[in-house]
Amino acid sequence: MKASKVPYKPVGMAMGALGGVLAGALFQQAWKRLAQEERAPHATDEHRGWGEILSAAVLQGAVFAGVKAAVDRGGATAVRRLTGSWPG
Repeated sequence: MKASKVPYKPVGMAMGALGGVLAGALFQQAWKRLAQEERAPHATDEHRGWGEILSAAVLQGAVFAGVKAAVDRGGATAVRRLTGSWPG
């Protein structure tokens, strides 16, 4: 393992956790606006159709992936500015 990876790992994990919280909040807000409902459907909700279930899952996956990429990239950029080297 590279020496530059070790210090970044705990920071990356903390940022990932915060990013997950942010992504969850963004997804809930997006679902409220798009579906005009308070809560997104769960996959096992028998009163919801396939289209609604899959739409919610695709939107949730896209939001989480986008937030993760932004957080990871932002963290790596911050590490480079602080240390002069790109992590991992």
